[in-house]
Amino acid sequence: MRLALLAALLVPLVASAAETRIPDHALQQAAQLRERALADDTAWKVTESLTTEVGPRLAGSEADARAVAWAEAKFRELGFDRVWTEPVTFPKWERRSESLVVLGRHAQPLTITALGGSPGGTVEGEVVRFPDLAALEAAPEGSLAGRIAFVDYRMAAARDGSGYGPGSAVRSKGPSAAIRKGAIGFLMRSAGTDSHRVPHTGITRFDDGLAPVPSAALSIPDAEQLARLVARGPVKLRLAIDAGWNGTYTSQNVIGEITGSSRPQEVVLISGHLDSWDLGTGAIDDAAGIGISMAAAKLIAGMPQRPARSIRVVAYANEEQGLHGGKAYAAAHAAEANLHQLAAESDFGAGRIYAFNTGAPEHARAATAQIAQALAPLGIEYAPDKGGPGPDIIPLAAKGVTWAWLAQDGSDYFDLHHTADDTLDKIDPAALAQNVAAYAVFAFLAAEAEGDFGSQVKEAAPAK
Repeated sequence: MRLALLAALLVPLVASAAETRIPDHALQQAAQLRERALADDTAWKVTESLTTEVGPRLAGSEADARAVAWAEAKFRELGFDRVWTEPVTFPKWERRSESLVVLGRHAQPLTITALGGSPGGTVEGEVVRFPDLAALEAAPEGSLAGRIAFVDYRMAAARDGSGYGPGSAVRSKGPSAAIRKGAIGFLMRSAGTDSHRVPHTGITRFDDGLAPVPSAALSIPDAEQLARLVARGPVKLRLAIDAGWNGTYTSQNVIGEITGSSRPQEVVLISGHLDSWDLGTGAIDDAAGIGISMAAAKLIAGMPQRPARSIRVVAYANEEQGLHGGKAYAAAHAAEANLHQLAAESDFGAGRIYAFNTGAPEHARAATAQIAQALAPLGIEYAPDKGGPGPDIIPLAAKGVTWAWLAQDGSDYFDLHHTADDTLDKIDPAALAQNVAAYAVFAFLAAEAEGDFGSQVKEAAPAK
């Protein structure tokens, strides 16, 4: 009886000892760090440098190599203790030209961009309009033989970007669905929320066993123009694309690290992706994320005393065409998943952060709430039942690393996403500084936490 009673009394003591907490001294330092970050312009300077000196950074292009060299030099310029690269190999897609014209009585050009992964080719045929992907998928077999499919789905704007799921599904699944119905080409209303004559690109896929067809996105005004023309009667189009895959290319994940004071082998990972599409200069997608993460780490390095754990910044290669950099990093560091305290990626523009959460287990929820409390003066709420890993963090989370979520306001993100309008002038310096303050506070407190956030090495699934 005495042993049972003793065990019962010890259980809460053991649980309490295992609970992760942020020490008071770290919370006090974080408040000072937050104010310093709000007044700092490092992120703006980094973002301006990348978008100006390198410009568009299509994966596998000449500018990709220049971006890698730029990132290595910038990490060193900012005073990171360690800087290195890790190779990322992927298929290389090239865009050369694209055009779409209406033939016949209402002849006129329409503004398009080829979807990433589209093959080259010129096709002519009558266009068939579908209001959404489901309507295309429900079309009778063979009904699009010799025709061009056009999916005219209108994406909805939302602060959390939730409208992008159905919009991007048209891009990723639509071409294959059209081919199955016999189509010789595919068009879509851009997955975007603007009203400008600038189409939105993005990667598409073709299912195995299908012969790819030229595939493109219309700007939203041009999609509406085409819909009006179709309403007047049959419309014949000529779609011409010069693009395609051209071998493989090896780029680099570029990594910078601020060494921790007492547990340097453990890291808090913050990140963005270095590549961009080729239409704009990749300012919101994702030079801003590179600027935010580099600046946050630099500010932490400038504190009177380094945090216990290291702050690692990863500038991922080729996120846009399939998370290639994120997958390569996760594969290379799978055995070190337990050494990654938390991991986050800034890849949703430069709008103000409004919510925070982590995927930590119960023993670290109190620490997550403490970080949220330190972020509250920035207008950031604690959202304990929401969030998830950023794009390049998804493969790492699958290996057992706990994610952190700093939700950016994306109300107008898809006005600019993957377009020629994604340029530096769209970024608000004050909002960018708020992001830096949030990332700096989060990363510093996670690095100072007494206890862990649940990251652990996952056993590899057995080969089938």
